Amino acid sequence: MKKKKLLSALAILLVVLFAGCKNDDYVAINGGPCPVVVSVTPVNGATLVGRKAVIASELAVRTTIVTAKFNKKIDPKTINQTSFTVIGTSAIAGTVSYTDADSTATFTASSKFADNVTYTARVSTAVKDLMGNALQADYVWVFSTGTTILPVVVATDPLNMAANVALNKTISVNFNVAMNPATITASTFTVKAGATSVLGTVNYSGTTVIFNPTTDFLPNTTYTATITTGAKNTDGIALVKDTVWSFSTGDFTPTIIFTDPANLDANVSLTKSVSATFSVTMNPLTISNSTFTVKAGATNVLGNVNYLGNIATFTPSSALIAGTTYTATITTGAKSVSNKALVNNYVWTFSVPLIASSTSFVNLKSVARFAIISGVGVSNNAGASVINNMDVGIYPGARTSITGFPPATIVNGNIYAADDGAATAAMLKQAKLDLVEAYLFAESCIAMPPQTVAGNQGGKTLAPGIYKSTSTLSVDGSDLTLDAQGNPNAYWIFQVASTLTTTTGGNIKLTGGAQAKNVFWQTGSSATIGTYTTFNGSILALQSITMDSYAVVTGRMLARNGAVVMTSTNIINKP
Repeated sequence: MKKKKLLSALAILLVVLFAGCKNDDYVAINGGPCPVVVSVTPVNGATLVGRKAVIASELAVRTTIVTAKFNKKIDPKTINQTSFTVIGTSAIAGTVSYTDADSTATFTASSKFADNVTYTARVSTAVKDLMGNALQADYVWVFSTGTTILPVVVATDPLNMAANVALNKTISVNFNVAMNPATITASTFTVKAGATSVLGTVNYSGTTVIFNPTTDFLPNTTYTATITTGAKNTDGIALVKDTVWSFSTGDFTPTIIFTDPANLDANVSLTKSVSATFSVTMNPLTISNSTFTVKAGATNVLGNVNYLGNIATFTPSSALIAGTTYTATITTGAKSVSNKALVNNYVWTFSVPLIASSTSFVNLKSVARFAIISGVGVSNNAGASVINNMDVGIYPGARTSITGFPPATIVNGNIYAADDGAATAAMLKQAKLDLVEAYLFAESCIAMPPQTVAGNQGGKTLAPGIYKSTSTLSVDGSDLTLDAQGNPNAYWIFQVASTLTTTTGGNIKLTGGAQAKNVFWQTGSSATIGTYTTFNGSILALQSITMDSYAVVTGRMLARNGAVVMTSTNIINKP
């Protein structure tokens, strides 16, 4: 064999198998880099180890000691006969020690290495530094006490005695040198379950051979893989002995180990997505709307299904309906990556209460930061109006269309206009898009059957729900009370086809734990908040919004297209 050719092959092997500090999924502990082997003796590919003309004392050293030096200090407890091994025709007996001063591990053989034998030294991933960071791949090198490096197997995947091997696993072997492809065949690389041979194809490239089974492995089965002495390197030199290792598969029948909502959960929110966590990795192609369904009675709920990280999620296309029980099902059509199906359909139920949670029910997204947003103008006509803890914005209108600031003031907030610069314009544009989305959602929401209302609502008390007016709506002369009945998450959506008006004495009052942040007034035209009126909730108006003198709002005045006018000495508080 040409030694130059041999060393090149060995160098390529080590670069491919062991170079680099980290695996892709490596996470350092306490910020430390992972340990790396930086030098070894004998060096990789060395021949005539201990056979050269040296004095007797040096001969003894050179024929019994193998060392590996690390880039940092190593936990001595992880350096032992298991993590640092040397194998010739069989495992070599010896002791392992570690010198902290130079971060070097030493394997001392119990007797001198035999002549004309190729040895494989291995430092395994069990080696860790003082912070617990592990070597990220076995470090393997070979040397010979003869003139030739014989071919040996330096790595297998799966490892010997590996458990829970995937049923669709391909088996790979790495050699220390390039092999003759003609000698790497189904007769020299075999896999068996007991005495039964596993059918498969054998492919060889570089220094790696892969056995790809024709069909998946069986669950809960032990397999034995063998590379025989019929495998030879490119110089016709065979393995000294058969390389044999075993591995076992697990039971990869998928089960569902967690659902959200849980089975029989009776307090599910209207905006809930439904998810199931599997015990094993599933084939994403088998997780779909046909294998994951949600029904209200016999009616399918429309939605989208996606799968990520062992979790399948069903996201309804619209809000769930209050006072409804749902049944979720994942069928046996759902299969693992090993093509194992659920044994039975998995079925669970959950319910949305009649008074349901509305957390982020009408999701204002980025427009929630604004007390006022308009399309064409914002004005404070007179008096020291105050806006607390929110911003004022206009889009696509210009800053010159915002007037009356001062005497109006903004506490813990700012004014933004479309002509303030590209970044501000982009922010405002997104806020208006989010307003349009929230407006359309509120306008069409049927999460609970809308109750029809008309005319003056003054003097009434309304429970949580959706209230729909096909014309104008007003609160005249006396208060409208919104009663949460003890549920702080209760919500109200008012769908007003035309104008919304309150007059003096027509306040919007909250009781029973009701919160202004959960009250939404979708107005198909314009809205007017009357003089000295106290108003709760956010107005989402298609056109304009006017606050008459001394009106106080806990909520937001959000106009899609028109202007927002504060007549005199108005207050807007964050809900």
